[in-house]
Amino acid sequence: MTKESFSLNGENLLKKVKELISEGNVRKITINDKSGKELASFPLTVGVVGALLLPTMAAVGAIAALVTECTITVEREEEPEVQQ
Repeated sequence: MTKESFSLNGENLLKKVKELISEGNVRKITINDKSGKELASFPLTVGVVGALLLPTMAAVGAIAALVTECTITVEREEEPEVQQ
């Protein structure tokens, strides 16, 4: 599992989360405010699509409206190494 962090402003939060989810290898997204306090954490299991993402997107939209700056930490599945 690898971790990656992005610092963004609230207006770009929802767009970035949608982009990360569409990549498909994201397992968990954690949103922290600028002081490092965790605001929300969303586990993303394999096969979560469509209507199941609506509550998550609504929560991210609400957080985006409340914060000016935040950090997203993304946990990704590591790509399996290809044996040659």
